Amino acid sequence: MENKIEILAPAGSMDSVIAAVRSGADAVYLGEKEFSARSSAHNFDENELKEAVRYCHIHSVKVYVTLNTIVFDDEMQRLKEAVLIAARADVDALIVQNMGVARLARQLVPSMHLHASTQMSVHSYLGVKALYEMGFERVVVSREMSKKELEKAAEIPVELEVFVHGALCMCVSGQCYFSAMLGSRSGNRGACAQPCRLPFSVGKVKDGHALSLKDNSIIPYITQLQEMGVASAKIEGRMKRPEYVSAAVRACKEQRDNGFISDDTAEILKNVFSRTGFTDGYYTGKTGYEMFGYRRKNDVVSADEKLFSKIRQSYKDELSDIAINGTFTAKIGENPTLEITDGTHNIKVTSEFVCQKAEKVALDKTKCETQLKKTGSTAYFFESLSINTEDSLSLPLSVLNAMRREALAQLDDLRAKRHNYKINDIEITAPDTSCVPKGNGIRARMTTAKFSPAFNACELIYVPIYTDNEKLKSLMADGCNIGVEIPRGLFKNEERIAKRLSEVKQLGINDALCGNLAAVYMAKSENMRVHGSFGLNLVNTYDLLWAEEYGLEDVELSFELTFERINRLGGTIKRGIITYGYLPLMLTVNCPAKSENISCKTCKNNSKMTDRKGEKFPLKCDGICTEVLNCVPLYIPQNEFSTLSTSFYSLRLTVENYVENVESICEFTQNPMLKVKSTRGLYLRGVK
Repeated sequence: MENKIEILAPAGSMDSVIAAVRSGADAVYLGEKEFSARSSAHNFDENELKEAVRYCHIHSVKVYVTLNTIVFDDEMQRLKEAVLIAARADVDALIVQNMGVARLARQLVPSMHLHASTQMSVHSYLGVKALYEMGFERVVVSREMSKKELEKAAEIPVELEVFVHGALCMCVSGQCYFSAMLGSRSGNRGACAQPCRLPFSVGKVKDGHALSLKDNSIIPYITQLQEMGVASAKIEGRMKRPEYVSAAVRACKEQRDNGFISDDTAEILKNVFSRTGFTDGYYTGKTGYEMFGYRRKNDVVSADEKLFSKIRQSYKDELSDIAINGTFTAKIGENPTLEITDGTHNIKVTSEFVCQKAEKVALDKTKCETQLKKTGSTAYFFESLSINTEDSLSLPLSVLNAMRREALAQLDDLRAKRHNYKINDIEITAPDTSCVPKGNGIRARMTTAKFSPAFNACELIYVPIYTDNEKLKSLMADGCNIGVEIPRGLFKNEERIAKRLSEVKQLGINDALCGNLAAVYMAKSENMRVHGSFGLNLVNTYDLLWAEEYGLEDVELSFELTFERINRLGGTIKRGIITYGYLPLMLTVNCPAKSENISCKTCKNNSKMTDRKGEKFPLKCDGICTEVLNCVPLYIPQNEFSTLSTSFYSLRLTVENYVENVESICEFTQNPMLKVKSTRGLYLRGVK
């Protein structure tokens, strides 16, 4: 079958690389020691990376390196070295989350392919289109996309990579700040502590697991994905054992090549790792209670050493999967030659030994052929071998062995090097902060269009995009400078939102708050002023340069930045921070309330989630996605943020209680106004 979907395997170690290749993977993805979204995996130093790439390339397997974390300005020199390490190792592509990383990588190694990580939170047709137009060769889409949504995205002429097996985060990738806020271990930095796997309850149930989903498995749909044009079937699991990698690769290969998975393979896959079974809920669009699960005792004991040993036996021997053709020529009085080819590379080895006339036993052609075909523990097997020798010729078998080894070694060297990248030496300099626009403008983001007249003092007020037209007109007539917020979670409603954006533009509203690339793309298409929100995860000067070049009016910086790092940012685009609000820790398609079968009718958008310590986290739904809010509000007093190199500060109003409906906007800058416990977030303590 032409255009077979690629089977892409995770590798957290060289053992996993070998398991993936010998089990039939077409590509592997792995991380370097820094800037990997799985920082707790073994990951690869430069020499280990070169070894892995060489092994894979010899077997016609591609290697993609993950640099898929947010990166701060003070890390740019190390990031540069990480990109250069990947280029020197001859990897096939970089997987990146951060626009600044992409920008620097393009400057350093222009011809290297860039894959947009799922950490970019791209989950819609227009998000994929935006990345395609930016020059990305591949987009790793969000796990939450349904079959229908994937079919639409596949219309864009860019490679799509879809997760077909492995762990499901409760949150849309790239939008989780739970681990960072609770313990400074940032998921966007690869240091997630997985607090979501701990007990969280909604409603009356105690010790529930409202943030823990079963593992995703849509391997049975690989044929559908292939037919719709998806380029790569991706397996999650760089933190998992080589045996898991092997089992998952074999299941994917069976489904792709045979159209089904054998019962034995399916049972091995389930036993090697699961959380009470698997789910296909996002792909089929059947979200809800059945998708939730956590790892129990039975799931753990099923993955015993006997099972692991059985799996290891299946890939213990080197895979001889590369067909070669050869010709051996030997004549009396001449040096013998061995020529081999893999169809692309041609090798000719000539021995220093001069063939002699046999005095007793001549070289048998059959024995000669047998000896040369002993490719042993290499990647090769002879598809054909022509033996051209004279009768009565004498030649030691040791010479044949040496010629074969030399020819295969030379072929290894040629196959290992694919790209020979041209590398530009870009100097990393300290950001220029002299032109940073400064100011103290106030902005407010509302969840309704109901607020006191005091908020008219804001230079810009964002209201939900579906606010009634008459209400929008009334607010503008009252002198409010109104913008609309495009939801961070678009998914199946992208077309509806795009249509609505066009309508509000016609009403005279020209400002849009955008927390993902698709929203930015839509607002730009309507010639609106695009204001980037925290959801874009902009954290370094390269990010800000990208935002300015791409046409954003200004940006709300990630709240994972410290004040110190904020003041070091360069560029000339306006930037601001959130100074008040119940920060969204998660953006999820499957509402935590559904873990306990609580319906939307029962919830009425007033549910709260409770942790082991009794802290309560509000759940706010916009009809598409649910935000899990922090249990206490962020609050930064004016005397702390007024000295920052920023242009504005934002109030993010979400729970609509008394505190968020005060008569005077000025009270938000006075600590005594707050009658509840608050946090300074990550601005002072930072993230790992």
